[in-house]
Amino acid sequence: MNTRITEMLGIEYPIIQGGMAWVAEHHLAAAVSEAGGLGLIGGSIAKAIRKFYPEYRIYAYTHTPETLQKAAAADVVHICCDQVDERFGDCDYIFLCAPVRTNISYLETLKGIIKPTCILTDVGSVKGDIHRAVNELGMGANFIGGHPMAGSEKTGFDNSADYLIENAYYILTPSAETTPEQVDAYKNLVHSLGALPLVLSYTEHDFITASVSHLPHIIASTLVNEIASLDGPEEHMKLIAAGGFRDITRIASSSPEMWQHICLSNKDMILKVLDVYLDMMQQAKSMVASEDSDGIYKMFESSRNYRDSLPDMISGPNRKVFVLYCDLYDEAGGIATITTLLAMNNINIKNVGIIHNREFEEGVLRIEFYGEDACTKAAAVLTDRNYRIHRRE
Repeated sequence: MNTRITEMLGIEYPIIQGGMAWVAEHHLAAAVSEAGGLGLIGGSIAKAIRKFYPEYRIYAYTHTPETLQKAAAADVVHICCDQVDERFGDCDYIFLCAPVRTNISYLETLKGIIKPTCILTDVGSVKGDIHRAVNELGMGANFIGGHPMAGSEKTGFDNSADYLIENAYYILTPSAETTPEQVDAYKNLVHSLGALPLVLSYTEHDFITASVSHLPHIIASTLVNEIASLDGPEEHMKLIAAGGFRDITRIASSSPEMWQHICLSNKDMILKVLDVYLDMMQQAKSMVASEDSDGIYKMFESSRNYRDSLPDMISGPNRKVFVLYCDLYDEAGGIATITTLLAMNNINIKNVGIIHNREFEEGVLRIEFYGEDACTKAAAVLTDRNYRIHRRE
């Protein structure tokens, strides 16, 4: 089978392997993992490849046989491997989808297996350590780091989806030895899966992700821990936690194992941005203590202006959500009436719940949808039935 990618790289039998999930075109595909390889990201990439390239075959290795069995039963993985061996030597792409340090542990084994034209990649949130390890092993000509900026607070293969990386930035960090043709081929593959490829150096990637991803996770986790420590035996804080608190701390529900790996792997960059953040927190404390009205106002004004300038098309941990809020009378069957009405109009609901603390929010019922079209249609249907609807950013 010939494609634009195979022609650019001179590949006769294309294969994609995922480092816990490997995918190959036409004849072979594979995935290798000790922990998490066929989880949320690895599983989603494999499913996306199956969706857009049904003729590809996927080989997979992970230390949990149950995950492999699920992937095989779902017709995502074709060959379940019990070890990393010469079978992966035919692969043209290998995706390493385990935690950062686990991915690095596979490099030496793979060096003696992969063919010269194989593109080795990963999906880790930190690039410095693996790039340095690749260079030490002389594998730079094969390695292009990858980081799909998509995810969920939920983990595991069961929560993976073929659309997870759609319209999400997918950062590529080529090694110095990789050719422009290799980078273009990988960009084309990523783009064909619905993602938005963006090429950065690995140092630039690690600084940016430390700022916009790693630091926010640390802040969310420490904020939740602070409230947990301040809350009394009656847990009133937990009871009345408003939507705003839940929104900014949602990512604190992410995998502790994954974030342990990330913090240790990107230590230098995280410490750099943490120092800046702690300085800002000290400034905020000083302004409050001195009742600096003008300074406090400017702090909130500048943050609002920058926040409002962020693009809407965001995926991953901070992806755009499609939500409307509906006033609802406290009566039996009220929620059932709304959900039935939407179902009758072929509108799928992703999540629904009552907001118990609405001090700064309008709308009793929060309804989340899978897309903008469904949200807009639902607003029209409910408004036509005289429900009061609220939309907010």
